[in-house]
Amino acid sequence: MNTTPNISSSDPEIVYAEAPSITREISWVARTSTDRPFGREADREFWLRKAALLDRIALAEEAPYAPSVSAEAASLAGNAARRLAEYDAAHYGLSPKGAELATDADHREYVREQYREWSLTQLI
Repeated sequence: MNTTPNISSSDPEIVYAEAPSITREISWVARTSTDRPFGREADREFWLRKAALLDRIALAEEAPYAPSVSAEAASLAGNAARRLAEYDAAHYGLSPKGAELATDADHREYVREQYREWSLTQLI
């Protein structure tokens, strides 16, 4: 695990600063989803990037709009974040952090932490 002192590993502005554009990620998620052979489970990268994409969309809606307006985006982001946590639990076991996840906010923070760690090893 790579840690940077004095920087929150789940601060969205930092985590997503170097992320591909939302449009590019939508294309990647859609292409990856349709290119996967029927009956074959999606891999962790798919669930992580999809959860991060939906988190970014929700963050973009939550900033300028009232909670009632951004609720659907936040709910979708929370669902995708839980799906990633479920994938990790099923394939890697629950980490001490995973056992503490209780709310959508916890799950979305988990996505940010995982995306940050993953993105440090990627050339996107």
